[in-house]
Amino acid sequence: MAPESMVAQTLRRDERIRRRPEYQRLHAKGVRTHGRYLTLLILPNDLPMNRLGIVASRRLGGATLRNRAKRLARELFRRAKTGAGLDVVVLPRRAFLDTDFESLEADYRSTLSRHRRRTR
Repeated sequence: MAPESMVAQTLRRDERIRRRPEYQRLHAKGVRTHGRYLTLLILPNDLPMNRLGIVASRRLGGATLRNRAKRLARELFRRAKTGAGLDVVVLPRRAFLDTDFESLEADYRSTLSRHRRRTR
């Protein structure tokens, strides 16, 4: 059984974007904001929480590298809890896997804040 701290750190099912139509809606209507290591697709939702989707294409590398990118993206989202009501899709770039977590976190936060300034 997982330790208590591990259970508390997972994303709940309702915090994830899971269905193809949801991803298609985000690609069609979402606002793209580019960072140094990632691109964010962001669209407001009518829910009391933010939701995360991740698109790790094969350009990142094999399955092991794509899974690592997804783990890092989930951790970025989990740590940077912001105001509620956004659907966020993370599209990691190749450099995403070659940098340290602190740089990724700074890039994620700055990309989110740039999006907020742009959409006011």
